[in-house]
Amino acid sequence: MCGIVGIYNHDEASTLAYLGLFALQHRGQEGVGIVTYDEKKTFTRKDNGLVSDVFADRKSLESLPGKIALGHVRYSTHGGSKKENIQPLVFNYRGKQIALSHNGNLVNLEKIQEELEKKGAIFQTTSDTEFIIHLFSHATGSIEERFLSAFRQVEGAYSMIILYGEKMIVARDRHGIRPLCVGKLDDATIFASETCALDLIGAKYERDVNPGELLVIDKSGEKSYRIAEPSPRHCIFEYVYFSRPDSRIFGEYVDKTRRKLGKNLALEKPVKDADIVISVPDSSNTTAIGYSQRSSARFDIGLIRNHYIGRTFIHPTQSMRDFTAKIKFNPIGGVLKDRNVVVVDDSIVRGTTLKKLVNLIREVSPKAIHIRIGSPPVRFPCYYGMDFPSPDELIANQKSIEDIRDYLEVESLEYISVDGLLDSMSLPRDHFCTACFTGNYIEPDLHLKTEGKPTC
Repeated sequence: MCGIVGIYNHDEASTLAYLGLFALQHRGQEGVGIVTYDEKKTFTRKDNGLVSDVFADRKSLESLPGKIALGHVRYSTHGGSKKENIQPLVFNYRGKQIALSHNGNLVNLEKIQEELEKKGAIFQTTSDTEFIIHLFSHATGSIEERFLSAFRQVEGAYSMIILYGEKMIVARDRHGIRPLCVGKLDDATIFASETCALDLIGAKYERDVNPGELLVIDKSGEKSYRIAEPSPRHCIFEYVYFSRPDSRIFGEYVDKTRRKLGKNLALEKPVKDADIVISVPDSSNTTAIGYSQRSSARFDIGLIRNHYIGRTFIHPTQSMRDFTAKIKFNPIGGVLKDRNVVVVDDSIVRGTTLKKLVNLIREVSPKAIHIRIGSPPVRFPCYYGMDFPSPDELIANQKSIEDIRDYLEVESLEYISVDGLLDSMSLPRDHFCTACFTGNYIEPDLHLKTEGKPTC
């Protein structure tokens, strides 16, 4: 997934970038980087680890002078946690440096790579972000025309911020798959993956970067260009799980959408004689509240989460997911004992974490456990930047709902329907990508040429 932030024209640009990345930490926990520009040269600091680890003291930010900053938190699947893949990626070009931060995944790279290598391109990383620089360097015209040419040659998901000297260039794919917003703080312009980053630094949300839009901001002002005709297909899983509930993405508040999702789930899949509804904190909290509002059962807190453990979903290895699942949650016996419990979760991907969670809840002797899921079964890999693995690792691709219920050893298991999920959205149905549930990919021919390994 990844999270990106750009700060233009602020005396404390590196500090604002740091704070913005801190707010976006949920979008990536493996690596972090900030690049700044001070009208003469660029300065870079990046490493593996959390924002608070890499920028552990004030000196680390003081080493990044300038009024322009670009930041990135990394969530790696393809390319692993190699340091050379930590963004922003920085390249030398004609006496200047270009830095890029990318959230998303490009899908039509096989032919492009072959053509670039014939022209002498040498790739320094295993990240698809590097392709943009090579396409830019082989194009002609002004800086803006070259980047327009580069973006018009790629397909897939990209919300990208580029730093080139005094210019900040911001681009979003024509489908607007990943979120990207614009805010203002006094005379500064702020770009971020989610509005929670704007909130933390006190910036005012202005708008989203439009699908298919390229924005260029420099000393002369701001100009907007069209990369391609907009055709919105936002990632619906951003609402289901990934974005923070206090953020506003795709024009709507995440919390509001999740509450409506929970209400629709309760209407579609009620549980008779339920005593309480609990969430799997924190991602399903508001979905569970919405469910309880359309249920006779009250919402209660039945699980305590250790907030010093990261989100298990975004760890890239199964062994780490298994380890963290054991220490992340603890059930509250006084709430769950002898109760018919409805456990509302946002999704089931591999099923291993929920299996362990059910075992934990059983230890405090509930009368019954009913699982309700705020998304349809995840049956297909994502090619646009979400860590959904190959089909044989997706439990819903391998098992029926009844088999998953038996595997989890619960009294009942139900998912919201695709229609119920889409009815929870404030935008038209055809503005969302639901490929992980339906297999209806945005580029049905192109995705067959990829390995389905998201990167950023």
